[in-house]
Amino acid sequence: MSDFFKDIPKLAYEGPDSPNPFAYRHYDPDEVVAGKRMEDHLRFAVAWWHSFAWEGGDPFGGQTFERPWYPQDDMGRAKMKADLAFEMFDILGVPFFCWHDADLRPDQGNFADNLSTLDEMSDHILGLMESRKTRCLWGTANMFSHRRWMSGASTNPDPEVFAFAAATVKSCMDASHRMGAENYVLWGGREGYETLLNTDLKLEQDHMGRFLNMVVDYKHKIGFKGAILVEPKPQEPSKHQYDYDAATCIGFLRKYGLEKEVKLNLEQGHAILAGHSFEHELAVAGAEGMLGSIDMNRNDYQSGWDTDQFPNNVPEVALAYYEVLKAGGFSTGGTNFDSKVRRQSLDAEDLVLGHAGAMDVCARGFKAALAMHEDGGLEAARATRYAGWDTPAARAMLDSDLASISAAVLRDATNPAPVSGRQERLENWVNRFV
Repeated sequence: MSDFFKDIPKLAYEGPDSPNPFAYRHYDPDEVVAGKRMEDHLRFAVAWWHSFAWEGGDPFGGQTFERPWYPQDDMGRAKMKADLAFEMFDILGVPFFCWHDADLRPDQGNFADNLSTLDEMSDHILGLMESRKTRCLWGTANMFSHRRWMSGASTNPDPEVFAFAAATVKSCMDASHRMGAENYVLWGGREGYETLLNTDLKLEQDHMGRFLNMVVDYKHKIGFKGAILVEPKPQEPSKHQYDYDAATCIGFLRKYGLEKEVKLNLEQGHAILAGHSFEHELAVAGAEGMLGSIDMNRNDYQSGWDTDQFPNNVPEVALAYYEVLKAGGFSTGGTNFDSKVRRQSLDAEDLVLGHAGAMDVCARGFKAALAMHEDGGLEAARATRYAGWDTPAARAMLDSDLASISAAVLRDATNPAPVSGRQERLENWVNRFV
């Protein structure tokens, strides 16, 4: 075992006035709010890929981190990485982790060896889980990094790549099932196109829909009780990805008969790339009963790509959790930090404190969201704004037709006066809580 995390103490709640950098100031996992422990509301998860597999590169430069489990091409180092991951889970006291297959084991270049090493790593992780509290929130397959995926996975023009993708997802679902995962996620990555000049868009989307139906069928075949989730992202690396945003994914799921079987895993950074706010994406999914889980990271608003930074904006986080609460809170889902420390943040302490700070920000934001939710002022203002639709005449109009409505407008000399949306008043109301 490496001493990578040596001298870093287990974090505990010490209150907002604590000067200790290795303490929680706002996140008390045992604090009971709205009838549940904070840990059970927020359901924090550490992302295996950005915390342990990412080497600190960016589009213009390579590895900056030096970790004892590098290079990541050896099963012995893969097991060391897992051991140290659980050491950090213990330090943070997090209840969950998430993974891609390529995070856990080195890519062997062929499916049989990938399957063997994934099974071996699953056994190792199950052994680590026996004496720890941390459980698996979800697993997924990395079908975007290796060159075989350069033209997509389920949407690939080569049927052999489709077959390799199907076998890969089956192996990851099996591993997730063995680990007791509460969800299984599919993120397209390269399920999209670079140019329409060489793309059969309808065929690719039909194949993607059929693939996802196979995933759902296999879930029921093996008795996996978790939720199947898809994760929207508009672009990067593809010019246009088919799972562009929440609304696009919902439409896709309905087209292929999956709306009752699949929900969404939504990420703040992906929402920004799609030109939306995070609360917009959460509200769209929540309105359709399809909000499953979230990746709580952020993008740099001055960069046009996915920077995956830890959250640090309490008002933004509060508005996001307000939509989560409106949707009924998490059931199988949770708050995964699909976040990475900056490539200049080299130390083990940086990795721990990045998560600790994010957990505090989320706890503050969640408490503000809960206070707003319990106060009810925002929903009361909305109800007042739409109160006109509660009248019998307004409801009857929706069952009418254009000619009848037009006749009524002429008969009653209808000439509506605009009514203020009161946006500034509502923004001031939100600021009372954050």
